Order: sequence, then C-alpha cells, then structure tokens
Amino acid sequence: MAGYERDAAAAGTRARWVAPVRRAIARMLNPDGLSAGYVPAQRGQETDRIVDCAAYLDGRRLPGRPDYRAALAAARRGRGFVWLGLHDPDEADFAPIAQAFGLDELVAGHALNREHRPAVERYDQVTVIVLRTTRYVEHTELTETSEVVETGAVTVFVGPRFVITVRHGAPGALRPVRADLEARPTLLALGPWAVAYAVCDQLVGSYVQVATAVEADVDAVEEQVFAPRTARDRIAHIYQLKRELMEFKRAVAPLQRPFAALLDDRELPRPVVRYFRDVHGVLSRTVERVTAYDDLLNSVLQARLAQVSVDQNNDMRKIAAWAAIFAVQTFIAGIYGMNFEFIPGLKAANGFWVVLLVMLVLAVLMHRGFRRNNWL
Repeated sequence: MAGYERDAAAAGTRARWVAPVRRAIARMLNPDGLSAGYVPAQRGQETDRIVDCAAYLDGRRLPGRPDYRAALAAARRGRGFVWLGLHDPDEADFAPIAQAFGLDELVAGHALNREHRPAVERYDQVTVIVLRTTRYVEHTELTETSEVVETGAVTVFVGPRFVITVRHGAPGALRPVRADLEARPTLLALGPWAVAYAVCDQLVGSYVQVATAVEADVDAVEEQVFAPRTARDRIAHIYQLKRELMEFKRAVAPLQRPFAALLDDRELPRPVVRYFRDVHGVLSRTVERVTAYDDLLNSVLQARLAQVSVDQNNDMRKIAAWAAIFAVQTFIAGIYGMNFEFIPGLKAANGFWVVLLVMLVLAVLMHRGFRRNNWL
C-alpha cells in the first residue's frame, strides 16, 4: 500500500509540472492564439471522408491533426487559417461541416454535385471554384470501347479563414498539392487563396499532360487513316476517340471564362493575382490545343468517310464492269439458245467453236478496256 501511495504522489507531481510546460510550448508555437482550442480530433469526431485537416500560421503547418471545429474557432481568433480536405462525401458527411463553416444550403450543394459545370461563383465572403479533374488512361491500342480520359471533380470553398477542398472520383488527388505547398511557406503565408491557386495550378497542369497524351492518339489515328495500306473496315475507334476528346473538352473549355472574370474580381488578394494569371495563361493554351485536336479529328473523320465513299464507288465500278462483261456473254448465249430453226451459223460444222471464240474475244477486249479506264 505504501508503494501505491508513492506512485500516486509521483504521478500527481508529474501532472503538476507537465501541464504548465505544455501550455508554454503552445504559446511559443503560436503567440497569436491560434493554438488556443487547437485540440487533436477525438476518435469518432471525424468522418472517414476527411482526408486531412490542418491549421496554418505564417506559412507553417501547426503540429498535429486537429478537429476542424476547434481549428476553425482558433483560426478566427488568430491570424491563421484551416485547410480541410474531403473525398467523396455524402450529404450526411458534409452537413455538420457546412454548419460549422457557415455554408448555407445553396453553397453546400456544390460539394455534393459530382457533375457540376466548371465555374467560379461568389456567395458573400465565400468563393466557390468548381473544376473538373482529368487523367489519361493508358492503353496499348485504341479500340471502339477504349477509355482515354477519366474525369472527376474538385470543389474549392475559399473563405476568410478557411479553405475546403472536396474531391469526387479517382483523378486529381490533392496530397501532392498539400505537400508541395507546405514546402513553400512564403506562398502558403498568403492564406486560403494560396491553397486555391495551388489546386488550380495542379489541375490545369494535369490538363496539359492529358492533352499531350491525347495528341499522340490523334496522330496515331491520322497515320492509320492516311496510311497506304491499312485496314479501313472500321471507323468506330475514331468516333470513340472523338467522344473521349469531347469529354476532355467539356472539362477544360468552360473554365476559361470564369477564370478571366476571377482575375478582374476586386476581392481577389492582389499578391495572388499574378499566380492566377499564370494559371489562366496555361489554361488558355490548353483550350486552344484541345480545340485544334477536335478540329483535326473532325477532318480525319471526314477524310475517312470520304475514303469509305471512294472505296464503295470503286467496288461498284468493278461490279458494274464484270456485270457488263458477263452480260455480253449472256446475250450471245441467249440468242443461240432460242428455239428458232433458222439462226445464222446454227447448222454450221464449226459454229459452236466460232461462237465461243467470239465470246472470248469480246470478253478480253472489254476487260482490257475496263482496266485501261481503272474500272478493274
């Protein structure tokens, strides 16, 4: 019993000096008070849809993974901000998050819409940026069912002291974006809009990579169509590539105008304008490339359809030439097959062989004539 009392006394002594040390460390980490209320998330408090949650101050990530409610409350009292990342949340997952961050029903609806058109919209102090994510699907050969471009969606909510990223689908993972941004504290110190820029820059950069890969497919299709010897019995793979290209174009092209409007928005912090201007320039060049690929693929498709028509005309000419040759033979054979008693040469001794010779000579002459005119 005496030993137990000694252990309890020692534990009480440790508790009395550990707590003040922890508070002192917290004040040193954050003299502005962001760490106040910055408590680790307890088991069961967070949904499994949360990929990461972190608080940032002066371009540095505070240690630990906090509960988003406490981190947001602390950020609103200090100078930092909170970055909450989610993947494929449903309505039940996002409802408490929307309530905690003050997002109304109209704004929160963007997070649950997987097929929303790319856009930039402002709701009071919250800006919603909707982007389509893209990924090139590797394939050895383009077929009628090949998937060339896989798409998803990312919605970015930018507020005064927070940024929420919601990703739907497999493409567009944002862990590399977070890691790269945390390695650039000067940029991260610009606040939530720095995160919005980094996400947009990453996704627009992926557009460039996908466009480069799709260009190789378009070039391959063009070479096949205009190759001197190739199998030209199917054009379904051209239609498939065009469908995939149109899906890619719908993900990229609609974002150009909202981005241009964002650059003119006075609410956009001036230090990040030049970063977004660079992203808009890359996006514009990518849209031009995709539009050029679409026009080229239309030309290739028209050329292939023209080839099909030419091939059909050539086949019809060959059929007509052979039909004409056999029609002459059929005509002569039909004349001498009639039941008339008086037909010239009918009773001649060599009449049969003479008629066969005439038929053969006519067939040879007609064949040579058709060959000379490229009908055979």
